[in-house]
Amino acid sequence: MQTAVSLPPHVLALDDDPSIRALVSDYLTGNELRVTAVASGHELAAVMAREAIDLVVLDLRLQGEDGMQIARKLREESAIPILMLTGRAEEADRVMGLELGADDYLTKPFSPRELLARIRALLRRANAQATVADQLAKVRAYRFGGWELSVGLRKLKGSAGQKVDLTNGEFSLLTAFLSAPQRILTRDQLLELSRLHNAEVYDRSIDVQILRLRRKIEADPAHPRFIITERGVGYLFDAAVEVMR
Repeated sequence: MQTAVSLPPHVLALDDDPSIRALVSDYLTGNELRVTAVASGHELAAVMAREAIDLVVLDLRLQGEDGMQIARKLREESAIPILMLTGRAEEADRVMGLELGADDYLTKPFSPRELLARIRALLRRANAQATVADQLAKVRAYRFGGWELSVGLRKLKGSAGQKVDLTNGEFSLLTAFLSAPQRILTRDQLLELSRLHNAEVYDRSIDVQILRLRRKIEADPAHPRFIITERGVGYLFDAAVEVMR
């Protein structure tokens, strides 16, 4: 009887500096990770097309290529974790990369031990998100306070049958709240739950989108009944929620 062998996670590293590629490849391989190191976006795309990748380490400053564009394309096509490598003084790159959907960053020069720690943290988070996503995929609809949100159709309907249009960000934030009612959710938690639906929700826009969401579901947005602000902490969805599976 054969026993199934669990393969270690596969990391794809893109950097046009051969010394960095060698460092990343040797250190991660020595710590029970599979590594494929490439020097160009073309090579990265070729590997992604033929192999299952668990995480991408991406240098944003590439000779003759736009690392931001590569990050944008990766995020548009998958939810794969992305760890950016940036220069110490390139704060604008880090901000832009995070807004494009990268999950973490590391500045050069970096410690291989810190690189490994950040990769392991991102892989753990991705596995946890996959478990939550599996549970959410089984939900057909949520009902709360006379409202019904159809997850598959992404439609919100009121007690009188009126339909309310939601943007992708509003839908994802509302679903995040409905999946964890009566719990205080920080902005970071809302961001993570929103990403399960591939929504373009950024930390700086959460408050604005919640304001818009309140205008659509609250009878009095200035005195919300459902989405309660917990000052200095985050938000709480204060309603009983029925889950339809």
